[in-house]
Amino acid sequence: MVRSGADQGGEHLGGAGYGGRWRSVAAVFFVTAVALLLAGSIAAGGPARAEFRVLQLNLCNSGIAGCYTGRSVDQAAAVIRANRPDVVTLNEICREDVQGLYQGLQGVYGGDLTWAFQAAADRRTGGDFHCRNGQPYGIGLLVRLASPDRGYTTVAGIYPSQDPGDPEERAWLCARVDGSLLVCTTHLASTSALVAVDQCHFLFDTAVPWARGPERAARAVVAGDFNLGTGVFNLVHAGAGDVRACLPAGYVRADDGAVQQVLASSGFTIGASDLIDMHGTTDHPGLLVTLRSTRPA
Repeated sequence: MVRSGADQGGEHLGGAGYGGRWRSVAAVFFVTAVALLLAGSIAAGGPARAEFRVLQLNLCNSGIAGCYTGRSVDQAAAVIRANRPDVVTLNEICREDVQGLYQGLQGVYGGDLTWAFQAAADRRTGGDFHCRNGQPYGIGLLVRLASPDRGYTTVAGIYPSQDPGDPEERAWLCARVDGSLLVCTTHLASTSALVAVDQCHFLFDTAVPWARGPERAARAVVAGDFNLGTGVFNLVHAGAGDVRACLPAGYVRADDGAVQQVLASSGFTIGASDLIDMHGTTDHPGLLVTLRSTRPA
């Protein structure tokens, strides 16, 4: 089984992008058993009745931010063991943290787990942004795998729009599963609502359609810390951007009452949405969302 990693080369959103440097580094990986939906979720020729769960976590584990505790990854592992989601989207995390969670949780998932990571870029060096411990810093995915054996592709990139006052350049990461499902995560700009909205537009207008593949058949699930809210949160936080400004028609949405979002394209409904107490190990709760598929891929 080949597992995803930022150093394995591959597929990217090419062209003369931001500063002439599209930095898409997670790429084509073929792994066994990747019908992501649970066993029996889609019968051949029949309607999809799948139900699966997505857990969004912002772990604040760079070692740089004031919310760092050094305990959030262990807490994340405990939450994942207790809830066994099918997809975990990870923000503010070091590369070794994603790999460590993957290794530590293999037994929980019976070996049917894989991982992917994408570093944010560092404006000052032109390379990866790094955690205090020297590891690349960014976003990650853990994906529960199931039979029958198929293949999936991971693709990623750095947004063309960035806040010039912030050395961290934000990224997106997607896994396209057998042409039928796309799972993505991102962590949008925290220093400018205008930039965050611009990045959100790029994600849904350009990155997600491209990552769905030429057939555009894959339904999409996108989760992350968007640094964009809605409703009461935006009333309390004057000047906050609204995620609905960039959300395509037909998407359904669940949030944590603040800036973490789980978004799904047409063909899905929200079955349940729960906040998970992270016991002070990070400054965000976990967001656990059950998605139900309403039609074939």
